[in-house]
Amino acid sequence: MAQMYFYYSAMNAGKSTTLLQSSFNYRERGMRPVIFTAAIDDRFGTGKVSSRIGLEEDAELYNKSDDLWSKLSMMHADTHIDCVLIDECQFLTKEQVYQLTEVVDKLHIPVLCYGLRSDFRGELFDGSRYLLSWADKLVELKTICHCGRKANMVIRQDEAGHAIADGDQVEIGGNDRYVSVCRKHYKEALGR
Repeated sequence: MAQMYFYYSAMNAGKSTTLLQSSFNYRERGMRPVIFTAAIDDRFGTGKVSSRIGLEEDAELYNKSDDLWSKLSMMHADTHIDCVLIDECQFLTKEQVYQLTEVVDKLHIPVLCYGLRSDFRGELFDGSRYLLSWADKLVELKTICHCGRKANMVIRQDEAGHAIADGDQVEIGGNDRYVSVCRKHYKEALGR
C-alpha cells in the first residue's frame, strides 16, 4: 500500500543525502523513481538535487503554479513510476501537497518528501504544515547544535554572522546564511 512520507529536519541533517540514497535503492532494484526539486532553489544548479557529501542527481523542477497531479499522472501513463521523491518540499503549496496525496491514493505510488519543518522565525512553511497534517508517516532526521544537543531550529545570519529575526520567509542560502541550532541557542541568538 502506497503512503506519503515527510522526512523533515533543520538544515544540514542529510535530507538530500537520504533522498538520493532512496533513489539509488529503487534504481538498484530495477525500479523507476522520479525526483522533483523546487525551481526556486538553484544553489547547486538548476534541476539538481545535491548533498553536502558530494552526491548529485538530476531532477524535475516544480514551482508554485505546477499541477503535480497532472504532471505525475501523465508521466506515469507514459512510463510506470515506482516512487516519487520531492526535495525542498517546504516550498510546496497546500494544493500541491493535496495533489501528491492523490498520487498516493489514486495511482498507488509512494511519495517521499524531504524538507525543512520551520523557517528562521520558527514558523512552519506552507508545504511543511500540510505535510505534517496529511502525510501517513512523519520521520524526523536529526542534526546537532554546536552544544551537542539536537538542532531543531534554524538561524538566518547577516554578513557579520549576527542572527536576523525579520525578513522574507524564503531567502535561498546555505551554510553562509543559515545555522542549525537547538531551541535554547536559537532563543539566545535572537535575544529572547
